[in-house]
Amino acid sequence: EAAGTVTPEKVREAVEIYQACLNHYGVEQSYDLPAGIYETEILPYVPVIHGVKTLFADPATGIEPTVMEIDPEKIDDYYQACEDQLAAQMVREQGNNLSARNTAMNMYADVEKPFEVYPGFNSNALDYQTMLAFLIVLFCAVIAAPIFSAEYQSGADDILRCTRRGKCYLAAVKILSALCISGIAFMICTVLYILISNTLFGWECTKTSIQMIYSILTLADMDLRQLQWFLAWTGLLCVLAVVSFTLFLSTNFRSTVAALATALLFCLMPLIISVIMPESISNWLCSILPAGGVGLQTSILYAVQDFKFFNIGNMAVWTPYAAVIAYIIEIPLFAGLTVYSYVRHTVR
Repeated sequence: EAAGTVTPEKVREAVEIYQACLNHYGVEQSYDLPAGIYETEILPYVPVIHGVKTLFADPATGIEPTVMEIDPEKIDDYYQACEDQLAAQMVREQGNNLSARNTAMNMYADVEKPFEVYPGFNSNALDYQTMLAFLIVLFCAVIAAPIFSAEYQSGADDILRCTRRGKCYLAAVKILSALCISGIAFMICTVLYILISNTLFGWECTKTSIQMIYSILTLADMDLRQLQWFLAWTGLLCVLAVVSFTLFLSTNFRSTVAALATALLFCLMPLIISVIMPESISNWLCSILPAGGVGLQTSILYAVQDFKFFNIGNMAVWTPYAAVIAYIIEIPLFAGLTVYSYVRHTVR
């Protein structure tokens, strides 16, 4: 039975069954098996076999062997092999950057072991959660873009600005209202999605270690449930940062069309940057841009699976943490700039 704690003995048994099955039918790859054999004899053990090829990858090149080329006896050192392979991975990723390599090794040492696996969860569900967050970001940007620019365009702002609380106080109320509406809408949609998704797949599946879903060398100490909520809270910060930035844009355009077009462009900017710019530059920009955390190719979900660090002197910061710090700074920063820009706006 694959479900439960991932022990070296269980992994070794699964590999031996896999190899015996392919040897019995005289094939080298599982897709060459007769119809129905894979589903009945191998599929139940696939969740446990997940990642075993990574452990025996060539340290210099990262090229993985086939399951048939793995010596089952070497699996007895399963978790030590995980750490050894991560060390090799970080050499390939970071070269001579000892700070990033040591930070990665320390993070992985804190990951709860042995891993847990409960089959049934489809990792696409997390991709859809990220896509949902992206759509909500676009929706909130569309709502926030006209908040100031529409009144500039219609001339209503000329009247509001003359009232007793028509400047700083009015701007603060509008900002707070936009942030509350966007944040509440995002959390309602995200919570409903998580509840429906976990109900369909089974709540027990959420106890699976993310190392058994993505790379076995993933640095984050999370199970699927924790990852879902991490994406939810980082997505909320991302939405609030985007809304704050959009409001700032709105105070600087007299046309609602211009404000909306610019806001949507900045929402899509992480995707554009990741395609046209070198990786070393795009990593930085996509992590600090307000919409980077929910980008279709630059999301926090992909950053969690990766081994990228920002190296600042002797300090190495994992990119998901750097993105969260950036959003926390950007929300009050752009909100404050919005108030300042609105108060300083000149009536024409």
